[in-house]
Amino acid sequence: MSLAHRIPPGQHLLIDADDTLWENNVYFERAIANFISFLNHHEYTPDQVRQVLYDVERENIRTHGYGMHSFALALVRCFERLSVEPLTPALHETIRGFAYAIAEHPVEILPEVPETLADLAQRHHLFLVTKGNITEQSGKVERSGLKQHFTAVEVVAEKDAATYNVLVEKYGLLRQSTWMIGNSPKSDINPALEAGLHAVFVPHRDTWMLERDELRPEAGDGRLLQVESFGHLRDHF
Repeated sequence: MSLAHRIPPGQHLLIDADDTLWENNVYFERAIANFISFLNHHEYTPDQVRQVLYDVERENIRTHGYGMHSFALALVRCFERLSVEPLTPALHETIRGFAYAIAEHPVEILPEVPETLADLAQRHHLFLVTKGNITEQSGKVERSGLKQHFTAVEVVAEKDAATYNVLVEKYGLLRQSTWMIGNSPKSDINPALEAGLHAVFVPHRDTWMLERDELRPEAGDGRLLQVESFGHLRDHF
């Protein structure tokens, strides 16, 4: 995109964190694979076990939100539903261990993220908007080394149109110059458009199943852009 056609400076860019700035779901997928192998179910295929787990996760999110505790609880409840053997304290700890091993991974920044944020921050106002457990997410933000690029960091319980409306009001943002940037159609793109914002879809090869959805550009009056990678944001902004 030529300089003449780039989006003008002074935009408010709300930027997702997990699987947009750094890897996240790939670690959960490894934990799930380890859990399925450990369960070694003789009637359910790995894909069927995974589907039961997704159903349990959906139920858990309503009461326990997102994060390590909710995921560990989902693994335990999935085991209880599918296993013929009782859940002993030792089994319970083993299963929880699959989840909490994720916390041991260092924050793995995705390609071109630091230099892209540094570049964008020279022309625009950047806000980090991530959902999940506030302690876990805040810890990742601190360890990432990226916090200095952002005007503010918001850890929210859910990303829906109501949440985006709250952020608009809180920071006095103009909808016509506010963009939500992320990898999740369900949380980053469609609800932001519903709230009257613009959106930029940055696809990720391992987006969590529960975050997948059809992109709905007709959800609002805002613009929807799609870029190949985070670094390509510099071509537009």
